[in-house]
Amino acid sequence: MHATRSAPRHHTGAMTQDLSAVAWPVRTARLVIRPMTAADVEPTWQIRRIPSVYEWLGHDFSDAERYAALMADPDRVSRTLVLEHDGRVVGDLYLGITDAWAQSDVAAAATGSQAEIGWVLDPAYAGRGLATEAAAELLRICFDDLGLRRVKALCFADNAPSWRLMERLGMRREEYAVRDSLHRTRGWVDGMTYALLAEEWRAAR
Repeated sequence: MHATRSAPRHHTGAMTQDLSAVAWPVRTARLVIRPMTAADVEPTWQIRRIPSVYEWLGHDFSDAERYAALMADPDRVSRTLVLEHDGRVVGDLYLGITDAWAQSDVAAAATGSQAEIGWVLDPAYAGRGLATEAAAELLRICFDDLGLRRVKALCFADNAPSWRLMERLGMRREEYAVRDSLHRTRGWVDGMTYALLAEEWRAAR
């Protein structure tokens, strides 16, 4: 599994990021998940610059300066979590908390109620179940620690490893959009959206 990120193809909803309810770092059986720092820019770029990885990402990360400029944005950094395995950075997670759409008179109840997630894993560590382990824990963080009600993930339809991972997580395919996404080399391609509600996640557990 090379590119394992359902990188957001576009954003919807206002960003209301607040991860203070999470006790960082978060540990799974094999991974440490923590907020990104300035020291993580270089190792995460080394992963994202791999052609089979940035093939599916929303930005062309082949250039180090372009990537560093993007990650200089505090808002972007606040939505990025780093994955460590045996003390080494092996990927990262995207967690963007948003407001759900709501009618104006009930909009306050929709503030910060949902999230969009994504993932990147170094291809050298593919095939070990690490991406599934990381993404499953990210869902737990969303629903348990942050109390969100809905999580979604987006990907290009041709990125089969990504949507298969979503299905392993129990996420539901909500949209298959025909040629709605412009890819830098493939032209207009199909896109997919998966989602999961908190009650669905708890029932599956």
